[in-house]
Amino acid sequence: MFKVFADRGGTFTDIVAVTNNQGIIDGLSRHPERFLIVPLPNHQWIIVYKLLSENPEQYQDAAIQGIRDIMGISHNEPIPSEAIEVIKIGTTVATNALLERKGDRLVLLITKGFKDALRIGYQNRPNIFARHIILPTMLYEQVIEVDERYDAKGNELIPINIAKVKRDLEAVYNTGIRSCAIVFMHSDRYPKHEQQIAHIAQEIGFTQISVSHQVSPLMKLVSRGDTTVVDAYLTPILRRYVNQVASQLPKAKLMFMKSDGGLVAAEQFQGKDSILSGPAGGIVGAVQTSKRAGFELVITFDMGGTSTDVAHFKGEYERQLDSEIAGARMRVPVLAINTIAAGGGSILFFDGSSYRVGPESAGSNPGPACYRRGGSLAVTDANVMLGKIHPQYFPSVFGINGNLPLDKDIVIHKFTQLGQEIATATGNHCTPEQVAAGFMAIAVENMANAIKKISLQRGYDVTQYVLCCFGGAGGQVACLIADTLGMKKIFLHPYAGVLSAYGMGLADVRAIREGGVEQPLTQILIPQLQNLMEYLETQARSEINETHSQVEVIQKVNLKYEGTNSTLIVNFAEEVAVMRQEFETEHKSRYGFIQLEKTLIIESASVEVIQKMDTPEEPLINRTRSLDEVPKPIDIVRMFTADKWHNTPVYRREDLQPEDRITGTAIIVEKISTIVVEPNWEARLTERNHLILSRR
Repeated sequence: MFKVFADRGGTFTDIVAVTNNQGIIDGLSRHPERFLIVPLPNHQWIIVYKLLSENPEQYQDAAIQGIRDIMGISHNEPIPSEAIEVIKIGTTVATNALLERKGDRLVLLITKGFKDALRIGYQNRPNIFARHIILPTMLYEQVIEVDERYDAKGNELIPINIAKVKRDLEAVYNTGIRSCAIVFMHSDRYPKHEQQIAHIAQEIGFTQISVSHQVSPLMKLVSRGDTTVVDAYLTPILRRYVNQVASQLPKAKLMFMKSDGGLVAAEQFQGKDSILSGPAGGIVGAVQTSKRAGFELVITFDMGGTSTDVAHFKGEYERQLDSEIAGARMRVPVLAINTIAAGGGSILFFDGSSYRVGPESAGSNPGPACYRRGGSLAVTDANVMLGKIHPQYFPSVFGINGNLPLDKDIVIHKFTQLGQEIATATGNHCTPEQVAAGFMAIAVENMANAIKKISLQRGYDVTQYVLCCFGGAGGQVACLIADTLGMKKIFLHPYAGVLSAYGMGLADVRAIREGGVEQPLTQILIPQLQNLMEYLETQARSEINETHSQVEVIQKVNLKYEGTNSTLIVNFAEEVAVMRQEFETEHKSRYGFIQLEKTLIIESASVEVIQKMDTPEEPLINRTRSLDEVPKPIDIVRMFTADKWHNTPVYRREDLQPEDRITGTAIIVEKISTIVVEPNWEARLTERNHLILSRR
């Protein structure tokens, strides 16, 4: 048995494998510095491994290379994929293509007269005082206006001129475009014209045809159109990546993580579902491990190399229907994740008057200055300067050959240089460590603000929550973030450094289907809603090939006050009063008021079908030392925090035993991350090998 869970991030690719193959374990045991091996019950092991997402001199794809490294196979040998039971992957391939505008060339077909509808959008003014409005670049290259029209009641006003559309599409096809997005007025309810055009495009030879009534079957031309364009733009890129992975693993079952937190078979993975594929794995991992640890109110905090993702959990996954990522608007259910460009690789610079952190990232190539590839100073370098990261306790995977430790000397040199620049410009003389601490304070404030946005600003008391901290860089700033927010507890799982990958293994197969309603909420409407729910459930079950009953079904409706545009998601109930009550409670919490005289409108309904998967067990660990015997540090290092240098003990995570307590300042090093225990904090290990940090 061999299962692989992988998260391909912007900087690192994390891999968690579960196996009962003694041969693989014997091979990896010769490299204890590279692989973390954890024994499970029933003669099984978990293997944890991290490698750079991009290392063009060494390998083409990090996830495939990770599998090769774990199985001990050289790069030119075929992988024995029949030995692999399942591979579950979260990937940033589509996200990066969107950020860098490197999707496929595509043509938009839209109802005549609406050629510029998606460019105009909703005429939002994000910067109200800007005199020069810069519109986001459109993803489509050409537009074909189709003279067709249904009215809102389904009467065909203008039939399609098939011959003309065919000529127009052939002309576009001859320019080399192979992807098309079809978006017509009212096609969410009356899709016949879209189906006709899709058939023509298929005959001509277009390889990617995204039609709006399938991609986003909801009202509003602009949001439906935007989602369809994103899908047509990214699906071909995704398809090529999936095929590339599948070609190396022909007999393995391949699954991908969707933005809504559910897994899907590789062949059904679409562009519109892939934008938050990696971060979604992290949310699932954080929530499921926090629940195992006994925490029900959770703020998830995932700090990686490129960005930081935060989310709020109070009993169920929070999703949002409308989102904007990298200037592209979408209307598909995605986990409510707030992402900011502040990660270990976020570049630090002085603009002549103030310190700046990000949004630019050094990525993994060249990476931060300490990565030995000529990169700029980044957040990771600040932690090296402050003595919170020490090269001897960090994997030696840097330099051109990927075998050198972090370079501390270049970090000291660059911060000294930067301190002199700041002194010249402002007259403020700071030591290199004070400069680094100043940059860290800004990074921490940016990340704390992201958490406030999803908690305090929505009426939740963040001090009652646990901060579930993960990602390669999360443990380095966890206490500082919690101090800024007034949080008193931090939860760090043993696989916190690779929790997004581990989350792939804890996730279930999920299929969500939505349908538009746009009618007043009355008791007369309930039978119609029940019929819609049944139809949506049948569709969702067909996606996961599940017609039997061993699935969980969740029914939701989107409600809003008549004349407003702000919807809230509530559970579907057969009694209108129950739904109204839930809506009003949520509305009062979110906005501070309710409007009893207003009619409630059901905008749309959704059904989620969940098929449970086998998830890895977590072993309990026993204490072998006596209770009064304290853990021994392996080193004493100097760490700069709270404006001064401290002699700080360093502990290995694997040397700790249940009920061990470590008071700050201290550093706990793992193979996959570093945890900094700041002053006034205490770390305690539980029998599940969870580290709980509490404010003293």
